[in-house]
Amino acid sequence: MISIRIYRIYDIGREINLDLLENKLSQTIPTSRTSFIRVKPKSIILENKPLIIKYDPLKVEIDDRIFEFLVSARIYDVGAISICFIYENPDGNYSQLEDTGLYLASNDHLSDIFSGYISYISETLGKLIADFKYDPEFFEDYTIYVTDTTEISGDPVILLMGEKAEFSTQMRDEVTKNTQSYTKDDLAILSWDSALLCSPENPLDMIDLIEFANVQVHELRYYDRELARQMEKMYDDINLADRLPNFLRMRKYHSIMVQLMEISAEISEVIEKVHNLIKITEDVYYARVYETTLKVIRSGQWTESVTRKIDMIQDNYSMLSDEVRIQHSNFLEWVVIILIAMELILALWDYLL
Repeated sequence: MISIRIYRIYDIGREINLDLLENKLSQTIPTSRTSFIRVKPKSIILENKPLIIKYDPLKVEIDDRIFEFLVSARIYDVGAISICFIYENPDGNYSQLEDTGLYLASNDHLSDIFSGYISYISETLGKLIADFKYDPEFFEDYTIYVTDTTEISGDPVILLMGEKAEFSTQMRDEVTKNTQSYTKDDLAILSWDSALLCSPENPLDMIDLIEFANVQVHELRYYDRELARQMEKMYDDINLADRLPNFLRMRKYHSIMVQLMEISAEISEVIEKVHNLIKITEDVYYARVYETTLKVIRSGQWTESVTRKIDMIQDNYSMLSDEVRIQHSNFLEWVVIILIAMELILALWDYLL
């Protein structure tokens, strides 16, 4: 048995009420919720189980070969949409897995089909979710290769890299160093844009865990980009305010501070939900696979980048707050000076009279 799961993950930039969406969709489209099969119910905790939509099988002709894919979309409450094309061959072996994987990796035909599906999904969800929008050019790709045996007849590095080449020892070590195994009959090699899972049983739970990790990192990438945009706008607004008269400048500072407070609170809340997308409590092996996947696809780097930008926004908020406080203090001092001067003038006037 072999299978290839090709993912593309998008973001709509806002959270989704999955219960409400499920109620609306279920009237016309069959839906279900994500569930794990082989683990104990309390071993993996999902705060809000993603919504699954399954579509009709898709036949695609790529050059002179016909491929049939199962197609599904998974919708996450944090605003992510993961589309998956699944190729399966119950009688296939590793050699055929490598051949098919390399063939699909060397062709870009699926890219246009992914674009068509996200466009179709957006038409459906756009009627149900207010202000629905997505960037068709901003997405995350990931591929999971599955075979039912650990007896690999070829080079797994070639499959995971998607090309036939004489890879250096350093590159080979980089690709294979994140290998996990639970028994002598299973194997998981986790790389930055693909994974190879070898198991006598279809490892659906592990497949879902790897998808969850990719969604988490994609969300971090998305909000890192949004924070970068907001910071650029923030600096432009501050530069504009600095050219205004003092009274108008303080009003503009107040406006900027309100925006910064809202942005920081909103994104911090979403990032917290992203980090708590899934919790693995008791299954040590699945926890190790999940954490390794996050490490390989550089979750830590994106987390640090997001945290650094949020800290910079909060620092600018503090700076503007101090400036407003100083200007307000200066204003009060001038008021006091003017009042004292008026009292002196009035006292002098009474004396002269």
